Amino acid sequence: MAVTIFTQTSCTSSKKALQWLKENNISFTEKRITSDQLTLPEFKLILSMTEDGTDEIISTNSKDFKNLNCDINQLSIQELYDIVKDHPKMLRSPILVDEKRLQVGYNDMDIRRFIPRKVRAYELYEMQRLSLEG
Repeated sequence: MAVTIFTQTSCTSSKKALQWLKENNISFTEKRITSDQLTLPEFKLILSMTEDGTDEIISTNSKDFKNLNCDINQLSIQELYDIVKDHPKMLRSPILVDEKRLQVGYNDMDIRRFIPRKVRAYELYEMQRLSLEG
């Protein structure tokens, strides 16, 4: 399964993540959550892969979230999805997901987990070989 990246148009971190995926030849599907509505199955998948639940994916500093004035921890998944669908900018971005991994936001080191294991193993081998030669 290729990486799916959920982005927001004006998000610098989304742009960095997209550029990184291209530079590392990682196939991906981009979905702009502000124009391509997040589906309920996508939302459930993202939520199921978080370690901290809504704290990991909801930007509590966003204007949309602050204007809601509700306790999202008291909402059902359907109710929360309906709110996110209407206010997609309250999601952190980018959100990268594949069949095993989830990353919220852009981090130079963490995003490397999306490089296939064989490639990472080869890179490690090469670094070790070069350090022994030097």
